[in-house]
Amino acid sequence: MEKKLSKYIDHTILKAAATPQDVIKICKEALKYDFASVCVNSCHTALVAQQLKGSTVAPCVVVGFPLGACQTSIKAAECAQAVKDGALEIDMVLNIGQMKTGNLDYVRSDIKAVVDASGEALVKVILENCYLTKDEIRQACLLCEEAGADFVKTSTGFGSGGATVDDVALMKKTVPNLQVKAAGGIRDRATALAMISAGADRLGASAGIAIIEGESDAGNSTGY
Repeated sequence: MEKKLSKYIDHTILKAAATPQDVIKICKEALKYDFASVCVNSCHTALVAQQLKGSTVAPCVVVGFPLGACQTSIKAAECAQAVKDGALEIDMVLNIGQMKTGNLDYVRSDIKAVVDASGEALVKVILENCYLTKDEIRQACLLCEEAGADFVKTSTGFGSGGATVDDVALMKKTVPNLQVKAAGGIRDRATALAMISAGADRLGASAGIAIIEGESDAGNSTGY
C-alpha cells in the first residue's frame, strides 16, 4: 500500500435513523483514526463540514441515494447544495434502470450534470454492480470516464449485494485512469486488504474502526 490503511477508508453512516449525535460520533472517530472522509446523507453536510474543519478528513456526501432514480436536475441541485454546505467529495448513484435499458446518453448526461455541479469536489459514481451484468459494468465505467467523474464505485450497500474482488478488478482494468471505490460488506481487515489488492483506491465502510484494529464487525447494520 502506498498510503496508510486508514486513508483508504470513507467512514460511513447512511442509515435512515442516523441522528446528528450519531453523525458527530462518527466524525470524532474519523478524526481519531485519520480516515479519508466521513460519508453521510446530504442533510448532514454542514454539520460534518463543521466537525471536520481544519482536518485532513474530507466531508463526503451521497447524492441521489440509494436508488439513483430521481431526476437529473434534482441530483445536480443536491450536489450543488452539498458543495455549498462544505462537501469536498460527492458519491452519486447512476440511474440503474436507464443503464439496464441501454439508454447510455441519459446515463452519461445524468453523471455529467452532477460533475458540472460539483465544482472542485471529487465525484464518485455508484454503479450498484449487483444489478448489472459484467458488460454493463464495463460500459458504465466508460460512461463515468466520458462524463468526467473521478471514481467509479461498486455499491450503495443497500442493494442485493456489495463489493466483490472480481468487480473491483474489472472496474480498475476498464478505467485505469479513474480511481475505484469498493463499498458494501467490507467489515474486516482481510476483506479490506483484498479489495485494495484488487485495485481499490478507497473503501466505503461503517466498520472502519474494526478494519483498522483487525477485528470483525459482522453485526454491522448501517447499510455499508
